[in-house]
Amino acid sequence: MYGANRQDFAVAPPLLMLRDIHLTFGGTPLLDGAELFLSAGERLCLVGRNGSGKSTLLKIAAGMIDPEQGERFVQPGKTVRYLAQEPDLSGFPDALSYVEAGLGPNDDEFRARYLLEQLSVPDGPPEKLSGGEQRRAALARALAPEPDILMLDEPTNHLDLPAIEWLEAELKSTRSALILISHDRRFLQNLSSSTVWLDQGTTRRLDRGFSAFEDWRDTVIEEAETARHKMDRKIVREEDWLTHGVSGRRKRNQKRLGMLHQMRQDRRERPRTAGNVNLVVTEGNVSGRLVAEVENISKSFGDRTVIGDFSTRVLRGDRIGIVGPNGAGKTTLLNILTGVLPPDSGTVRLGTNLQVVVLDQKRASLAPNLTLAEALTGGAGDTVIVNGKPKHVAGYMKDFLFQPNQANTPISRLSGGERARLILARALAQPSNLLILDEPTNDLDLETLDLLQEMLADYPGTALLVSHDRDFLDRVATSVIAFEGKGQWSEYPGGYSDMVTQRGHGVLTDGPPLPGRKPAAVAPVAAVPQQPRRKLSFKEKHALDTLPGMMEKLTAEIARLQALMADPALYTRNPGEFAKASAALEAATKKLAAAEEQWLELELAQEELKG
Repeated sequence: MYGANRQDFAVAPPLLMLRDIHLTFGGTPLLDGAELFLSAGERLCLVGRNGSGKSTLLKIAAGMIDPEQGERFVQPGKTVRYLAQEPDLSGFPDALSYVEAGLGPNDDEFRARYLLEQLSVPDGPPEKLSGGEQRRAALARALAPEPDILMLDEPTNHLDLPAIEWLEAELKSTRSALILISHDRRFLQNLSSSTVWLDQGTTRRLDRGFSAFEDWRDTVIEEAETARHKMDRKIVREEDWLTHGVSGRRKRNQKRLGMLHQMRQDRRERPRTAGNVNLVVTEGNVSGRLVAEVENISKSFGDRTVIGDFSTRVLRGDRIGIVGPNGAGKTTLLNILTGVLPPDSGTVRLGTNLQVVVLDQKRASLAPNLTLAEALTGGAGDTVIVNGKPKHVAGYMKDFLFQPNQANTPISRLSGGERARLILARALAQPSNLLILDEPTNDLDLETLDLLQEMLADYPGTALLVSHDRDFLDRVATSVIAFEGKGQWSEYPGGYSDMVTQRGHGVLTDGPPLPGRKPAAVAPVAAVPQQPRRKLSFKEKHALDTLPGMMEKLTAEIARLQALMADPALYTRNPGEFAKASAALEAATKKLAAAEEQWLELELAQEELKG
């Protein structure tokens, strides 16, 4: 970049520059001097908490919103494309026409068809496309012309894992300079070369990719807290002087007194680090050791086999991830594992004492006309029961970063991130020992994702996770059930990266491999010398035959005792009978857990003997 003579060198101007950007919403400054610049070929990720103004700043950069104050500069003649979170396809006969309308006179018209095909956007009028399909059409329109500046706001939303990995490869090969907003850590780590952190309306820049961001951010926060602590101590010293030393030297020390008042003012105005969501799960009763067992299950819809001859066992404490392309049958498998949907063939055995709570990605349980408080309380009273104790709804809202004045806000007016936090708040208040999480990471910011991961690590029950977030699966899952194509599923120990290592490739589709993603052959596993096998003893065989009947009787007895104790008047009417039933219930539950443990051990031993 340097010429022969130093005086000939000139720094190339940025493609895009935002300087001293200010914007206020509802009387509160959202952007307070934010800045951003983008150079040719740079891949910048914009990060920050939900509601910090990332999407707004990106819209200002795209020229869609005018700031109240500040400067926006784009190099003349440079093209800009922006991916909106809620695209509008009205007025176009089909998705192809919508994408082609974004092409310039010198752009390749065949690229529009290629992108729609790779993103699995069907033909037909826009009104027949789902919200996810419209988002993918908008992504194709942004990518098609290969602009000088490409701005993508949550591009991985509504994409399955094969499409996310394809998009990564597409963006790595593009000549466009990128600005990315995403909650997908792995996506940002693989693509970004620089990071801008938007916090409290201002921006900080790190000239390194997202992989270095979190350590840097934690250091910045720690230094800010240290400075705050030092200021607090200095204010205490100055207040002591004000009380005991100012009277005799009043005139000489007016300047010092003014400095103290200024320090107090600075202390009040200094922005604090944003609070964290307080994720506390309401624990249910302890489930049995066995949560679910399926043997040789199959499920078809018409001529299409979704699940073919699959077997697995889910034990208490497991965190099992389910991965595959959209339409592979992940939700179908999840419903069979939890007893919601029967298989066409094979057997399903569910454990005892299960309390299931479902976190639904479609947010279908949120009626748009309900207020935030009504959604949390069920429309009755102003308290939420958390771990058996009442908590005022305002306090519970605060745990999930909602303000008290939002209590009467209709759900229809909440942002995607706020709805995601609301779904979490409702789900975690319900007693559970089995969590079903269907795309739990959608619309959550990175800090809330960290807390969700910590909560799942400490959760004493079992979790079944459907997710396209590779980093989340690596941090949480104890095993991964992966789609192998043509209705076949396999289970791999470990997280997503462990699964890729064992298979030699990522998630497959039922169709041909995506360009640049040829599945590698899985290396053969070295044969392990077989040890001499012993036979089951007569006693063990007898136990294996009789334990299922015993467990059925114990399950029925537990149900009878629970029904008896559910009578609210029993304790008042007959305390002795209540105490007797309570002791019998505890004994039966322990006996059932021990029987299940013994049965599982014998089953495993028998499977080993069968090879």
